[in-house]
Amino acid sequence: MKTVIKHFDMLSKTELYQILQVRAAIFVVEQNCPYQDLDDKDQDAIHVWLENDRGIQAYCRVLDRGVAFEEVAIGRVITIERGVNLGYQLMQEAIAAAVKYYNADSIRISSQVYAKGFYEKSGFVQDSDEYLEDNIPHIQMLLKIENNLPFFD
Repeated sequence: MKTVIKHFDMLSKTELYQILQVRAAIFVVEQNCPYQDLDDKDQDAIHVWLENDRGIQAYCRVLDRGVAFEEVAIGRVITIERGVNLGYQLMQEAIAAAVKYYNADSIRISSQVYAKGFYEKSGFVQDSDEYLEDNIPHIQMLLKIENNLPFFD
């Protein structure tokens, strides 16, 4: 599995098309949730994905402070193939990118409630009440960056 990390300005047209294709496949089609995915934040994002010979298998974007939240943020987290640890690997890459490119000392996410345990494995802690976003229950979670996180060894 190959890791790719690119700012929006560095994406090829093909890469952008593939990113939008997998986001629509998961968030709109699979979750049966029509919503406005193109939110003018992609242009300010670092896009992180894992790919193999079948294309993008896991994807997310990393946003600097002030774009989505006061803190650096990770969002649009998806995995195509589940149950093979790609989500955890993707999150470690995204957290490392947030630290490297945005000097993150904390990272905020808006998580679907069912995914809380997934994000807790990467050190995120719930810090909001449940709320509806696009008619799906969500919570906010925060990760405080510490020098002893395992992926910085």
